[in-house]
Amino acid sequence: METTSGLQSWEELENLLKQKDRSQLEAYIETMNAGELVRAIFHLSKDDQIQLLNLLSPDYSAYLIEEIPDAKATELIEELSADKAASIINEMWSDDQADLIGSLEEKSAEAILASMNPEEAAEVRKLISYKEDTAGGIMITEYLAFPETATVGQVIYDMNQHAEEYSDYHLQYVYVISPQGKLVGVLRLRDLLLTKPSTLLTNIMIRDILSVNTSETLDGLLAFFDDHDFLGVPVVNEKYKLVGVVLRKDVLEAEGDRSDAEFMRLQGIVGGEELRTMPLSLRSRRRLSWLSLNIVLNVISASVIALYQDTLSTVIALAVFLPIISDMSGCSGNQAVAVSMRELSLNIIKPTELFRVLWQELSVGIINGVVLGILIGVGAWLWKGNPYLGLVAGGALAINTLVAVGLGGSIPLILKRIGMDPALASSPILTTITDMLGFFLVLSFATLLLPMLT
Repeated sequence: METTSGLQSWEELENLLKQKDRSQLEAYIETMNAGELVRAIFHLSKDDQIQLLNLLSPDYSAYLIEEIPDAKATELIEELSADKAASIINEMWSDDQADLIGSLEEKSAEAILASMNPEEAAEVRKLISYKEDTAGGIMITEYLAFPETATVGQVIYDMNQHAEEYSDYHLQYVYVISPQGKLVGVLRLRDLLLTKPSTLLTNIMIRDILSVNTSETLDGLLAFFDDHDFLGVPVVNEKYKLVGVVLRKDVLEAEGDRSDAEFMRLQGIVGGEELRTMPLSLRSRRRLSWLSLNIVLNVISASVIALYQDTLSTVIALAVFLPIISDMSGCSGNQAVAVSMRELSLNIIKPTELFRVLWQELSVGIINGVVLGILIGVGAWLWKGNPYLGLVAGGALAINTLVAVGLGGSIPLILKRIGMDPALASSPILTTITDMLGFFLVLSFATLLLPMLT
């Protein structure tokens, strides 16, 4: 975004930072949309980013921290004093507080928690104890709950008295709890407003309540919101005590974060999110850990070609088909990997169902292998006018596709069963095997039919 002065947004921020005028900085930030704010922040130097957080009031700093990527937010919070960081985190939603503090180094996290309000710090510690991909890890603790002995008038009075505090809450429902904190009912706001003040909550509350347990998985939550058109759902613990609310928007955001993380791992970005503002040595080290492994795997695959170099030098046309066969088989196998990964995440299949998955994939592999084999076989025949070349290429692709699909469906289940990350390891294992087998099939078939190929 270019300002009226002709400066880019980050240049305007730099000028305002030099003036150290908080009110002007905050007024300018209010004119920026979230995307432009993030872009501007990333164009500032790290010192300017830290100065900006220190200069802004805690609520503006919290808004900034919530908008930028999690890895960058963690990096900046680590650079602030514990008191300043605590003042910013105090302004954030409870689930965002837990996510941010949970991502910090233990020493920094403890220092910030010690600087926070004891009650709020205790709440954050409780949220951090839940797995991040469960209802407990996704829920917020900003909700309204009143005892079942309360009247409508008492509830409305409390809401009026705390109107400023409650104004940021996602108020769609008001929950009713027993003296022990158990969830017993839910109230619609319209029922509160249209009922006599002296009426007990138990007389107008909805008793048939849908809720989820703190241990409910992300996939379970996605299924719940697919079945129910709710903005949120109450979360209870093992004793059915109300402990939080999971919002639909937070579940969808968590699903997006998980998909992004899986995509990054599949592309060889290990160790979590990567941003180009991270230290060069860290970024290089993370990428090399993947690339170095792939060098070893590729050398293993290439060794197969070295064993058949005489055949390859005799029939040069084979060199054209080697990458085609390895690539097509790899693509077919990765389709099977993707389906297995998705079904594992949705709990449709278990790692123990290996043979069922293998049989289902082999059925597809036979059909696709034959079709692809015929296509490349006919192409090779027409290109060189030699049907045996077509037989070598088509036969190798058909068999390799069948094997690739079977392995692609099976490898994620095997890795999951032995405790390894299927998203990270499935593709390189599959690629190595399909490359080696593809090269072996083409060159061994060509060796057997060498007199007919020359």
